[in-house]
Amino acid sequence: MATNRSRRLRKKLCVDEFQELGFELNLNFKDDLTDEVVDAFLDQFLKEAMEGNGLGYVGGDDYGLVCLDKRGSVSEEQRANVEAWLKGRSELADFNVSPLLDVWYPENPINKA
Repeated sequence: MATNRSRRLRKKLCVDEFQELGFELNLNFKDDLTDEVVDAFLDQFLKEAMEGNGLGYVGGDDYGLVCLDKRGSVSEEQRANVEAWLKGRSELADFNVSPLLDVWYPENPINKA
């Protein structure tokens, strides 16, 4: 594949200086929770942890990808805010927040900026 791409094409492909970062999220709920409690948790999660930090969530109840709500990259501070929010929740047995990764091409390393 050609590596000498125009700025316009790099932007369209979200590569090089236009790389967009996000992180994966795995949630494990306690076994004794009702569906209503899980739904209430997810509503709060989307409103407080995602929208409150300018983030978007794509996925299901227990696994998903977090990225910026607009074009761009999630910051390490936003990632830490979500992790801190999850740590304060009693509904979870445990959870895993991945390091930042390229949301379009997860196999690619993160560019040094």
